[in-house]
Amino acid sequence: MTNILWLQGGACSGNTMSFLNAEEPTVCDLIADFGINILWHPSLGVEMGDNLQTLLWDCISGKITLDILVFEGSVINAPNGTGQWNRFAHRPMKEWLKDLCQVAKFIVAVGDCATWGGIPAMSPNPSESQGLQYLKREKGGFLGKDFVSQAGLPVINIPGCPAHPDWITQILVAIATGRIADIALDELQRPQTFFNTYTQTGCTRNVHFAYKASIEEFGQRKGCLYYDLGCRGPMTHSSCNRTLWNRVSSKTRAGMPCIGCTEPEFPFFDLQPGTVFKTQTIMGVPKELPPGVKAKDYALLTMVAKDTMPPWAEEDFFTV
Repeated sequence: MTNILWLQGGACSGNTMSFLNAEEPTVCDLIADFGINILWHPSLGVEMGDNLQTLLWDCISGKITLDILVFEGSVINAPNGTGQWNRFAHRPMKEWLKDLCQVAKFIVAVGDCATWGGIPAMSPNPSESQGLQYLKREKGGFLGKDFVSQAGLPVINIPGCPAHPDWITQILVAIATGRIADIALDELQRPQTFFNTYTQTGCTRNVHFAYKASIEEFGQRKGCLYYDLGCRGPMTHSSCNRTLWNRVSSKTRAGMPCIGCTEPEFPFFDLQPGTVFKTQTIMGVPKELPPGVKAKDYALLTMVAKDTMPPWAEEDFFTV
């Protein structure tokens, strides 16, 4: 039996809603097939008041083994580092987190707010929000850069706004079945199983990207979303176009640009003031290019691509 405790800090419950929609495996599969025992969850737990506090203290004391602590939402430190803006069960949530993280075998941060601080940590960050082990791209966060759990691992980060439901359940299964050691983490502590390739991998619009065949309106079924609508697929790490949402689609397949929500800089308002739905350019060359691409080479490639574009590059050949 693997005991899981799920807590929320500065959260909108988006990752909880995503989790409950998981299909491979489902939440019911976690319990029935993989021996996972959900000690408590904000939307599923039945304990309240004194009973909940008793459960939390029993986890801290070791009376109840805490195998996995899942945290959703940012760690709120305001005002002035006290954490009083986010109280839970008669204590600031950050105090529960501090104690529970010391005894948990594994710690999983779910969603951008728990991983990097997310939207609450945007400047000027009045809630003094942090991620569990990062603040944006800077390692440290609430727990500190050198923190490791009882199992010897740092916080396992599953970013996204929200994170894909199957990313969450598959990592929980990997921990419960003793296979988490087989899943390497990248430099931002994300499982490489889901974050070792760019979102553009598997995008049905790649042929349009190659020939610079662009569209200017959301929802259109043909054309690349990068040039005029600011799609961040070429710079974002995720498997959204390989592990489809609801087994059916993705943002780009539905005519919506990737907004880069698995990267620490999300939602990018500081990088692109005013809007994220526009690729900022200098003399026609995007200010931010896919990794490894030089501006001079890109300008030449663009000119050649447009001149050699075949008629079929603008054909609507795929299905949403």
